[in-house]
Amino acid sequence: MANISVRGVDEQALRRLKQAASRRGVSLNRLIADLLNGTPGGKPPVPAEHPDLDKLAGTWTAADAREFERATATFGQVDEDLWR
Repeated sequence: MANISVRGVDEQALRRLKQAASRRGVSLNRLIADLLNGTPGGKPPVPAEHPDLDKLAGTWTAADAREFERATATFGQVDEDLWR
């Protein structure tokens, strides 16, 4: 493998390259090598698996669940006066 140095890259271009590398989950060097080798997509990043939403939305404790059930218990009751 050969090593090269690239001079004259402006800050905007460097920022875009770093962002692209981050999106793909590869190093800046890997991104540039892929681009120069004609494989611009490189290996796509593996998407994170979320079999449930716990890590995204958080979790409730048993006390939280009881409080929620208590606070919303009346939602399941029908007010007969409203249906006359």
